[in-house]
Amino acid sequence: NGITFFGEAKCHPDDYDMSNKFAAPSAEHWFGTDQLGRDIFVRVMYGARYSLTIGFAASILNLFIGIVYGGIAGFAGGKVDNIMMRIVDVIYSIPMTIYVILLMVIFEKGGLFNIIVALAVSYWIGMARIVRGEILQLKEQEFVLAAKTLGASGRRILFKHLIPNCIGPIIVTLTLQIPTAIFTEAFLSFIGLGIAPPAASWGTLANDALEGLRLYPYQLLFPTLAICLTILSFNLLGDGLRDAFDPKLKN
Repeated sequence: NGITFFGEAKCHPDDYDMSNKFAAPSAEHWFGTDQLGRDIFVRVMYGARYSLTIGFAASILNLFIGIVYGGIAGFAGGKVDNIMMRIVDVIYSIPMTIYVILLMVIFEKGGLFNIIVALAVSYWIGMARIVRGEILQLKEQEFVLAAKTLGASGRRILFKHLIPNCIGPIIVTLTLQIPTAIFTEAFLSFIGLGIAPPAASWGTLANDALEGLRLYPYQLLFPTLAICLTILSFNLLGDGLRDAFDPKLKN
């Protein structure tokens, strides 16, 4: 299925027309065409599906893993906390590219699934540290002592009382992880470890544009502009949520 605007069906991202290759931006092709005559605007729009899917899917996985892991570490404390955080340090020390390469070897293919799994393996660390820090502070509060006095189990205290009180930092961290995942996907696709051509993602579009950068700079401009605007939007949203949830900024 192609993209449709105002009732007029636009071309599919893989439709090519060699007679119309390297066309400059115009009313017919808003972002111009590439070396195969494919419409860059349509390919940028389709690329958004991969980038946003990876950004949201990886962030949601990181949300659940980070909350559970960081919550248990902070609530348990002592040796359990020490061991769990040393595991976090080991995982954090391994570069993301290594995870992707290993997954490509294991599954014998690259693509969307490998990137999401690679991000889920390592990007939950930031969420876990945030949640752990909040739990360490909150578990000393009076309402936790009251819950223990009333006979509440450790699981109930953690998931019903402590984690809900961390929702502000969790939402802010989640919002800021989405642009990080989008940028990572673009980088991995750019160096050939992510979405494989001819699939259109912002990283692969930027990679394809390098060959004709001097003569056709618009081919690189539009996918990189899409990456920058998306990352900027989520960062501004995260900053706004952080200010909204920060009690120190409230009158």
